Amino acid sequence: MVAQNTPPCRIPRTSLLWNKMADNWQLVCETYQRAITASDVESRNDPETEPYRSKYRARELLRETRALLGVPRGEEEGDDGRRRRMDARLGVIELRLGVNHTETEEMSAGEEHLVKCSKILERHRLSQQCVSTYIQAQNNLGVLWADRGEIIIAQTYLESAESLYNQYMKKIGKPPVDPDEHFTLEEQNLTDQERSKRFEKAYTHTLYYLAQVYKHLKQDERAAQYCHTTLQRQLEYDGYNPVEWAINAATLSQYYLAKQSYMDARHCLAAANVIFSKAGQIPSPEAAKENEAEQDRLDHLRQKKAEIARCWVKYCMNLLEGARKKLEDNIGELDVDLQEELKAERKKQEDEKERGRKKAVLFGSSDIYDSILAVEEKAGCSIPLDFQEAREVFLVGQNYINEAKEYFQLDGHVSDHIEIIQDHSALFKVLAFFEEDYERRCKMHKRRIDMLEPLSKELNPQYYLLVCRQLQFELADTYYEMMDLKVAIGNKLDEMDSHTIKKINSLAQSAIKYYEMFLDSLRSPDKKFPEKLEEDVLRPALVAKFHIARLYGKLITSDSQKQMENMQTSLNNYRFVVDYCANNEDAVKSVETELELTKEMVALLPARMERLRLQLSSFA
Repeated sequence: MVAQNTPPCRIPRTSLLWNKMADNWQLVCETYQRAITASDVESRNDPETEPYRSKYRARELLRETRALLGVPRGEEEGDDGRRRRMDARLGVIELRLGVNHTETEEMSAGEEHLVKCSKILERHRLSQQCVSTYIQAQNNLGVLWADRGEIIIAQTYLESAESLYNQYMKKIGKPPVDPDEHFTLEEQNLTDQERSKRFEKAYTHTLYYLAQVYKHLKQDERAAQYCHTTLQRQLEYDGYNPVEWAINAATLSQYYLAKQSYMDARHCLAAANVIFSKAGQIPSPEAAKENEAEQDRLDHLRQKKAEIARCWVKYCMNLLEGARKKLEDNIGELDVDLQEELKAERKKQEDEKERGRKKAVLFGSSDIYDSILAVEEKAGCSIPLDFQEAREVFLVGQNYINEAKEYFQLDGHVSDHIEIIQDHSALFKVLAFFEEDYERRCKMHKRRIDMLEPLSKELNPQYYLLVCRQLQFELADTYYEMMDLKVAIGNKLDEMDSHTIKKINSLAQSAIKYYEMFLDSLRSPDKKFPEKLEEDVLRPALVAKFHIARLYGKLITSDSQKQMENMQTSLNNYRFVVDYCANNEDAVKSVETELELTKEMVALLPARMERLRLQLSSFA
């Protein structure tokens, strides 16, 4: 029992203040977390009529958090640690506000907050509490200026972030505090492992954005280096979307192809296949029909898979084309002596490539790399030196052609489908280079005709003029190639039989038909041929005229009058090329080789025609 005159018990003032501060800090943290939830989670379900509703709500909550902190910058008293802690929190708020404004397309306001964040944290940027926030602010400023087209300014911010990361890791190296940790209760702090993972992810973003910047600046080698490192780090820290990663790796392969680094290109493509497989099972069309979201996912996955397949096709094409350019002689045929010489060097080349491989940056941990290696083994990376080796590359390419066509069908993807068919034709064309048997080579070109001709007939030139021209010219060239092969076959006979003569003439006439269709497409609506050819059709048009002239000279006929007409048509086309180049000197460089032969024929043909005319008159 308490005596009546005992004074009431009082809670010490310091304890009341502590409890009040604790309650206030919990409110600060809760308000900040609500802002993050609104921005990162609830915004996904915002209606189309109010796409930024949750972002605007998050913005108000961030401002409320800043107000609850209660101490404006510059007025806080105390030691450097307390000052740094307050600056770190204010910096995070400014970072989040900056990102919020840029996400709602308010770039100027976003820039203002991001710059303010950088200024607040400048003096603390190397500290464990502030380095991650500062780097993320620099990253976002870099992206913001890149979106404005100011690539040099973007480069400055991103290289600043890169430099700070390297400086921090060298001098301190401890996993830094994540920005969101500044608004969590102590028991909710992240582990060092999670802190490190988030920090490395922020730096990976720095490298990714720098890769884009260097690409814009045409610093292709540097861009590829940063892209490769980014992809490697994403695998290392398990921070990637499998489909996006695979597409980026496949895209990088095209850079290595241009550099003729076939081993690196293949590695990127094999890695793309392996990582893409982690995106999950592609749903069947039947299952997708029952669910709109699954239908969208199916379409997306099928498209990306087809895009990777097309990169593989380009790889096979480049490998075969590289071999052809290396092995062809001065008339475009296989140089057998050089072929044997290169085969003798093959062992040495393979050893050197293997040494180079050990120095290369390879993707993934050992388990992923084993899967990548299994894909690589299905496709060579050395240039093929004979038909068998070329055929193996061709078959890989043809497999991916079929895979790409599954998505890029003519109905709905006209341009893409045609490009894939043209690639298929090109694969046959370069494979034919390695084939020594002329009859089998002819059959390969016939396969090209069979796939290109139906497309040419089906397309409307009114809508697909450029594509129609490409197909017409390629068909003409293919028929021309087949005609030359049939002539070579016929010349080996003691005497050409009527079947061979008929075949040569038929092929020549088909080639002429498609060259003429191409040239007619250049005419004006009133059917006049242009006096001045556009740059993009200058060489094709003059080469078409040159080939038509040659083809009329190749036609075989026992009718002397018809022969005279063919020679006159041939001469007219040769003269067109000579006269055009005489009147347009800038055209000479585009057809230097053809022009030399054309001038010779213009000089020789009239004499031949005169001799034939005399023969005809003597028989009259």
